[in-house]
Amino acid sequence: MRTKAKALTGALAALAILAAVFAASAGATPAWKFETKSLEGTEVVLGGAIESSMTVPGLTTKCENFLYKLTIENASGTGKGSLTEMPLFNCTTNSSACTVETIGAEKLPWASHLTTVSTTPYIVIEGVKVGILYGGEECVLGETLVTVTGSAGGSIDNAKETATFNASTLSASKTELKALSQKIEWNGVFPTEAFQIHREQALSVS
Repeated sequence: MRTKAKALTGALAALAILAAVFAASAGATPAWKFETKSLEGTEVVLGGAIESSMTVPGLTTKCENFLYKLTIENASGTGKGSLTEMPLFNCTTNSSACTVETIGAEKLPWASHLTTVSTTPYIVIEGVKVGILYGGEECVLGETLVTVTGSAGGSIDNAKETATFNASTLSASKTELKALSQKIEWNGVFPTEAFQIHREQALSVS
């Protein structure tokens, strides 16, 4: 009986230690790293999708050049950032009746932070606001200023140094973008690299 009791006590102790390890891992907050070392101070990173799109119900807007400039830092061990620029170029729609007269980010900078969803690192961009003015006499949204607002979470691939935004990543990160009182989709894969002292160094999040 004593042997069984000791074995049971040992098993419970091991289980408690294992649970503590998993709890610590689950609660860990990811940080920005260069060459596997945590970023000290600040750095500017640039991300640019070859093509990215936003879909308002019934109309998809694609931009051939969709860029962002982000100043990043680690604060109390957690990666944070400030999106200061987001130029959009060569934007068109999937409707021959609708053109994009103007499009642009508003109320910059936008705050961002890193988080973990399951075991995958994510970046969450908050306070998103993009104004799109459509044109076209036969366009349903012609001369209508559509404003996209909300927050967006993108999964980070350390091996490829990319951030991916789509319906699945927004759902997983419990973020949402809306326009005209309806949920919209954002699709884009953004290769990202440092622009200042860590230029050409491998960027990762963990």
